[in-house]
Amino acid sequence: MRAAPYAVNRRALLQGAGGALLFGASVVRAAEPDLAGLSDMTGDVRPITLAERQMRLARAQALMRAQGIGAVLIEPGASMAYFTGVRWNRSERLTAVMMPVDGDPLIVTPFFEEPSVRQTLAVPADVRVWQEDESPVALIAAFLKARNLTRLPIGIEETARFFASDGLARALPAARLVSANPVVRGCRMVKTASEIALLQKASDITIAAYRWTWPRVEAGMTPADIGGLMTAATRKLGGDPQFALVLIGEAAAYPHGSKAPQKVADGQVVLMDCGCAVEGYQSDISRTFVHGAASAGQRLVWDQVARGQQIAFAAARPGAAAGSVDDAVRRQYEAWGYGPGYKLPGTSHRTGHGIGLDGHEPVNLVHGEATRLGAGMCFSNEPGIYLPGKFGVRLEDCFHMTDAGPKWFSVPPVSLDAPLG
Repeated sequence: MRAAPYAVNRRALLQGAGGALLFGASVVRAAEPDLAGLSDMTGDVRPITLAERQMRLARAQALMRAQGIGAVLIEPGASMAYFTGVRWNRSERLTAVMMPVDGDPLIVTPFFEEPSVRQTLAVPADVRVWQEDESPVALIAAFLKARNLTRLPIGIEETARFFASDGLARALPAARLVSANPVVRGCRMVKTASEIALLQKASDITIAAYRWTWPRVEAGMTPADIGGLMTAATRKLGGDPQFALVLIGEAAAYPHGSKAPQKVADGQVVLMDCGCAVEGYQSDISRTFVHGAASAGQRLVWDQVARGQQIAFAAARPGAAAGSVDDAVRRQYEAWGYGPGYKLPGTSHRTGHGIGLDGHEPVNLVHGEATRLGAGMCFSNEPGIYLPGKFGVRLEDCFHMTDAGPKWFSVPPVSLDAPLG
């Protein structure tokens, strides 16, 4: 039986005036007096500075010169925010950044969107607008021609949509389009101290939200009820909630859940996978516990996953291939009778993924990934075990690489009875 670290009458918290238990949005409303005990944790947060963004651009241009790339096309998303600060959503109207090998970046955007785009623009840039009856790609092509960059390959960021790259290819038929991965990944995969501090803050907030939510989980609650509490706590603590996945009972055997109705009951596994963002940098933390008394089988699997996390952590050494971390975990799991490989029962997904401005970003801790681990790289560590038709257990904590080895953002729990330490 899990302990209740908070002095709170959980049933009174969820009790309506008529005596019925309140769920869904009502759970969050009932919890509001209790939320008053939480305070914003972001008072000491330092946003990314202009100087750091300029260093990013300089690093990208150095990589472009090394790769012989003349410019890089980037659409809205994490990479655009990373290099320019611009936070924008993709639509059928193209807003894009073209980073040249020398000089300030070009931003093209619809005429009526320019004031909004400039609100988050954090670096000097050449902003050019296009009207509804004009082609944004024509602006990009003119920019490249004026800089005499069409003779060099043009890099396309890996998430750019086909219509953007195809439009550029049609506007510049003699240009050679190549992957921008050596440039964009070369910058974003290695985090600076300021980025790591933001990732740390996001993790701290998520753990604090877990600590508030866990003792308030009651029999009869649905995933939406629990997720609502977690989201409310995260927001009160100063985080920008990104997701709150809650899987109960058999649904926990399927890593991303089930649409089957679920309610907490004694002896059932509750798997939570939650994250928030601070200045765009994300956390991703999973915890699994049992409501009421856990069975011997649940305890065994929980302990095995906890051991799997430690195996992965020990294998994440500077210079090791990213795939070797996954291999180390899978060898032990297969020795316990799981798998083989990614087959079930066992671990059907990779051991971990990169994390930063995107919740999932390159590279992954997955079999066959040859990228070498180095200081500043950040990953999740989540070697869950799933038993279809029964239950699953996932413990997930993120770490960053240092010259001496990996360092946790959040410390894994060591006991099913104390899933938050």
